[in-house]
Amino acid sequence: MSEENNKLFVGNLPFSLDSDGLKALFAGVGEVVEAAVISDKFSGRSKGFGFVTMADGETAQKAVKELNGKDVDGRQLKVDVARPKRDNFER
Repeated sequence: MSEENNKLFVGNLPFSLDSDGLKALFAGVGEVVEAAVISDKFSGRSKGFGFVTMADGETAQKAVKELNGKDVDGRQLKVDVARPKRDNFER
């Protein structure tokens, strides 16, 4: 599988969760290559979403099944395969 199938979008994150916490959460499912919580460039505060790259597509699909809808600090996670980044001018 291509690397695009390994990268997951994770939404509705608790604002208290950082990149290390996100990585630890997904490490329970399988090998995590990279995990990043996206933060506001001015305030540094979490935007409530992030991306996780799993070791392979099979592990990524397992993570979607196990963690989508999981309650973390009172918030239900939204986990899905990330869509490729597109240009802002594309419609």
